[in-house]
Amino acid sequence: MTAKIIDGTSIAENIRAEVASDVKKRMDAGLMVPGLATVMVGDNPASQAYVRSKRKACAEVGIHSVGLELPATMPQSEVEAQVKNLNDDPTIHGILVQLPLPSGFDEEKILSAVDLRKDVDGFHPVNIGRLAQKGRDPLFTPATPTGVMYLLNQQFSSLEGLNAVVLGRSNIVGMPTMLLLIRANATVTLCHSHSKDLPSICRQADILVAAIGRTEMVKKDWIKPGAVVIDVGINRVEDPSKPRGYRLVGDVAFNEVKEIAGAISPVPGGVGPMTIAMLLKNTLKAAILAGL
Repeated sequence: MTAKIIDGTSIAENIRAEVASDVKKRMDAGLMVPGLATVMVGDNPASQAYVRSKRKACAEVGIHSVGLELPATMPQSEVEAQVKNLNDDPTIHGILVQLPLPSGFDEEKILSAVDLRKDVDGFHPVNIGRLAQKGRDPLFTPATPTGVMYLLNQQFSSLEGLNAVVLGRSNIVGMPTMLLLIRANATVTLCHSHSKDLPSICRQADILVAAIGRTEMVKKDWIKPGAVVIDVGINRVEDPSKPRGYRLVGDVAFNEVKEIAGAISPVPGGVGPMTIAMLLKNTLKAAILAGL
């Protein structure tokens, strides 16, 4: 058996086309163009690349975007003040603080400075708190976990009662993915560096989400036949045959796992495109909630 390849690029393109159409309808109706502000502290090359790709995606769907690039030497209080200025800007509907922040910054305080109604990255402590509680709904959920759920919902009519395993407990991916799966009534096991016998745990999974940051760690014998595998990992492997001298691979040994899984997302071309698509959807949602 060879797994179905989950084409995140194609699915994300459809979402982006829907967002572009809805933005145009807003403009035709005389409503304000949705606006996204990205806040980047420091000069981390990976963060710079991510911010560029997000702003490029905004331009492609008609969303207004601005980028705030702040030095790593800026005091915490000034970064918070810059965020609060964006809260007061009526042309900005969504604010994204690019993570991780440089060492020495209080991440929670800066995320808390974002207006809840503009928290399109879904990391405000109140939004995360609501996500974790029954009977409460966050205004926004984090883009990558939301993208993971979108891909899963393309594979299953319902996630109710399915056994899901999430590898990795980061605040950005693992923890919110677990919470979203619980909301979908899956039975969820969250694994981390202290978990024992990971292969045995993973073999129980109908759904396996790998977000552990270890190059091709998940092997074929970890997978239950027919399971759906979502690979969130992005790792560089040296490859002299490539123009840049490296290629990107995930946390899953794709070539061997695809021989036993029912469906699998590739790296690149799986979760990555979905992250930006979900951010665009959240920005549009923020503009709608603003009523402008």
